[in-house]
Amino acid sequence: MAESLISVEVVYAAVDRQVLLTTRVASGTTVRATLLQSGVAEQFPGLDLASCPVGIFGKVVADPDSQQVQAGDRLEIYRPLLADPKEVRRLRAAKAAQARAQEK
Repeated sequence: MAESLISVEVVYAAVDRQVLLTTRVASGTTVRATLLQSGVAEQFPGLDLASCPVGIFGKVVADPDSQQVQAGDRLEIYRPLLADPKEVRRLRAAKAAQARAQEK
């Protein structure tokens, strides 16, 4: 008997471009296997699908090697942050406070 195929989306946003792929995989395929089958790695040669963090609809997947995808899932591949958002806010607040102090 033939395996049933399900459709899932794979999205990745690099610095210069983004891609959204729709792929069909066998029911029961894991998140990591779906990413490898999607072909996104061929479009972004520096992308390491074996170790990058991933999520489904904005929620991080703790174990992509064992979690199975469901029909209609949107798999998101996350890039590492270039700057810590808390640190950026702290620096911006300090700069604004300094500007206010100079105005007085």
